[in-house]
Amino acid sequence: MADDLNLIAISVGNSRTACALYEGGKREESERFGNAELPGLVEQMTAWWRRIADAPRAAIVLASVNAAIADRVALTLEDQLSVDVYRVSRDLPIPIGRQLEPETMTGPDRLLNAAAAFDTVKQACIIVDAGTAVTVDFVDGEGTFHGGAIAPGGSLQLNALHEHTAALPDVKFDAPDDEAFGRSTTQAMLHGVYHGIRGMIWRLVEQYAEAYGAYPMVIATGGDAELLFSHDELIDRIVPDLTLMGIAAAARHALVPDDADVRP
Repeated sequence: MADDLNLIAISVGNSRTACALYEGGKREESERFGNAELPGLVEQMTAWWRRIADAPRAAIVLASVNAAIADRVALTLEDQLSVDVYRVSRDLPIPIGRQLEPETMTGPDRLLNAAAAFDTVKQACIIVDAGTAVTVDFVDGEGTFHGGAIAPGGSLQLNALHEHTAALPDVKFDAPDDEAFGRSTTQAMLHGVYHGIRGMIWRLVEQYAEAYGAYPMVIATGGDAELLFSHDELIDRIVPDLTLMGIAAAARHALVPDDADVRP
């Protein structure tokens, strides 16, 4: 990031919102809030904005896959801070090429993850985002996003099993035990979901590598990344806040053209 851009980056997800403060181009703090914790989020963003508001270059940039929550966050911040909140895709383009079907609408989180990953490694890579949903996407060596796969995440799968069956319990997503077989209903559910996600990703990575003709670097992110992949040899890097890094990359590309003053 340009060393004079001061930024609050906000990524509104399906269930959680992640935020980061950049001062002088350097990331200083980060926080996560449940999407029901709007007052706490606004209080923290207000404190951060007071730290950077008088800087020559300062901005708040928000990306979202949850429009209802994002609108509430943006409108509240604009009202309380008297500042325009930039919205990724609407106000700022995402700096990543795309090779997709015409009129395809891809979530900004996937594109931001791809932009951040390529901006970091400068080579072909596969990005696995494990959260409410699990996405597995491919970026080629020229920095072009080709799409990928979307599947339900661990908690979503377990919730579906509980809600759509008569006897399966409500189970919190976690790693299963080390037994080869799930010897209780809870463990059987955890084994199925946990190993099902990991196996799906192994197969998709193989498929992408076959199509590309080389084996790309695999980068994981998302709230469940550590749980799923901390001991998985397939994953080259775990980067917890890849989407926030993508927001920072979008801000750097769009808001710092030479000597422009980007303060709202």
